[in-house]
Amino acid sequence: MQQYQTNFIEFLVRSEVLTFGDFVTKSGRQTPYFINTGKYRMGNQLAQLGCFYAEAILRCFGPDIDNLYGPAYKGIPLAVTTAIALGSEHKLDVSVTYNRKEIKDHGEKGVLIGQQYNGSEQVIIIEDVITAGTSVRETLELLKKQGNPQIKGVIVSVDRMERGQGKLSAIQEMKEQFSLPVYSIVTVRDIIAHLYNHPLDGRMYIDDDMKSRIERYLTQYGI
Repeated sequence: MQQYQTNFIEFLVRSEVLTFGDFVTKSGRQTPYFINTGKYRMGNQLAQLGCFYAEAILRCFGPDIDNLYGPAYKGIPLAVTTAIALGSEHKLDVSVTYNRKEIKDHGEKGVLIGQQYNGSEQVIIIEDVITAGTSVRETLELLKKQGNPQIKGVIVSVDRMERGQGKLSAIQEMKEQFSLPVYSIVTVRDIIAHLYNHPLDGRMYIDDDMKSRIERYLTQYGI
């Protein structure tokens, strides 16, 4: 792992976005760890988050990008803070676009806010996590009708490396169905590798028992 990835894992824990215990996912799976990006609520957290996304984008896609697209609602602040970080930390000025949930028929009409597409833009879609891939599929269909920009790929914060309804994860399905590169800042395997028997701020988050529980979960649902 790169240093920014281990820093990101520690940032997830300190922000209480990544927690360990007993949880039930939306799909009904009982999981020993949970990722809740709604915990990002402070300005300093969002600023740091943008820096992590910016670093990952440049490492995965390079600087040849024009625009960040953030699907409403969680993708909006992610696109904004990442664009700020790309400009302030890497001197790369990119535009931002996001969508309305409902089309506005007065004032600034239309479904997209920010940069309007003409088909030439190199776009990165920014998400928090991909569970079923529904949001990305909806985004791809929407953007085809809204200027049809060039989608370079998708970036997410954490790849849970879990199967969807079939044998593949949602991220693998995206890659297979749309031939679309999908990258994450870290994976659940990175998290295990860094936190197992590695105390953070005096607390052990993944000891032998927690590691066994996560491994059992991934044996059942992992890819």
